Amino acid sequence: MIVLVVLGVLLVLALLTLVHWYLWRRLVRDVSAPGGRWRRTGTVLAFVLPLLSVGALIGGRAFPMAVERWFAWPGYLWLAVLLYLLLALAVGELLRPLLLRLPSRAARAGTADENGTDAPTAEAPAPAVPAAPAAPAAPSPERRLFVARAVAIGASGAAAAVVGTGMYGVLRGPRLKQVTVPLAKLPAGADGYRIAVVSDIHLGPILGRAHTQRIVDTINAAKPDLITIVGDLVDGTVPELGRDAEPLAQLRARDGAYFVTGNHEYFSGAAPWVDFVRELGVHPLQNARVELGGFDLAGVNDIAGEREGDGPDFGRALGDRDPARTAVLLSHQPVTIHDAVRHGVDLQLSGHTHGGQLWPGNYVAELANPTVAGLERYGDTQLYVTRGAGAWGPPVRVGAPSDITVVTLASLRA
Repeated sequence: MIVLVVLGVLLVLALLTLVHWYLWRRLVRDVSAPGGRWRRTGTVLAFVLPLLSVGALIGGRAFPMAVERWFAWPGYLWLAVLLYLLLALAVGELLRPLLLRLPSRAARAGTADENGTDAPTAEAPAPAVPAAPAAPAAPSPERRLFVARAVAIGASGAAAAVVGTGMYGVLRGPRLKQVTVPLAKLPAGADGYRIAVVSDIHLGPILGRAHTQRIVDTINAAKPDLITIVGDLVDGTVPELGRDAEPLAQLRARDGAYFVTGNHEYFSGAAPWVDFVRELGVHPLQNARVELGGFDLAGVNDIAGEREGDGPDFGRALGDRDPARTAVLLSHQPVTIHDAVRHGVDLQLSGHTHGGQLWPGNYVAELANPTVAGLERYGDTQLYVTRGAGAWGPPVRVGAPSDITVVTLASLRA
């Protein structure tokens, strides 16, 4: 096992080295003169930026939160920039041969002189032997430098624009989304019941108290009947992030606020966080359920808790209940939908996927999750997956905007 871990680490380091060598070649060596200022600066950045990213990735295990923040911002942002730089340069590689073949301004001017209107009007005698077509001239060093700089500037600008827009979307806070879910067993009296669903807030070295306050204000402004926090609230311990989570005490809904653990709670210490959110007035559902007007609300622990003997227990949360009543289940990961179907759940509310967070990450997320975002049906059970209200790693979202969803339950008996 240790050998496999070591080999995996070496493979990742080799891949990072290869990727940054390619970026250095295209963005530094090909566009600058040896010994120049940009050559020196770019070479230093090619070493420093990946080190900052590694520091951000291991920071939570190696450094206190105050130190981790210094690595997190530049290190995680570089990972997002790196992704879109590589995608943009891949497009540039396709365009590079075409740009090199385009005639230069001097060549176009020369052609115009040869065929210009100032030439003598007398008809030239036809050559006896057709001239052989001239072989295309190799691009000059000046032309190669121009194309290299054009591709580098274009790729860098595109990556900066994409990452900047995606970061703004995260830091401004999630937007409210409305979804209506029809439920056959829901009594007419519960028609129009509104559940605020928020997941993947990811308080940590980047997103803090202000982020929590924006989420609380958005939820309270929607005036839901019930609030559900579906895991991955934090990326750190209670002493480190308890103050950042305190605004959750301001959540207001007629039937209160409920919480289930996500996989990241188990990375940070799930039990202290369960106790802490309870002190804030948010009710943890640890493989448990409560009866609300018109339906049962159940919650299960995250799958990650199995390593600590604290995993999901569907029998405990859903067993021995009246099957004629509607059941709404809170479960962080969508992959538990098949257990929900077996236990007669009508609606499962999940998060975890972030909707992919960084395109084309949604295609990767589809390989591991039955639903990446939105509402889908599995037999008699419906699954709704929110994209989440925060971000893990880079504070950037591309093609997967953050959201808080108000799920309105609709009765078919109304």
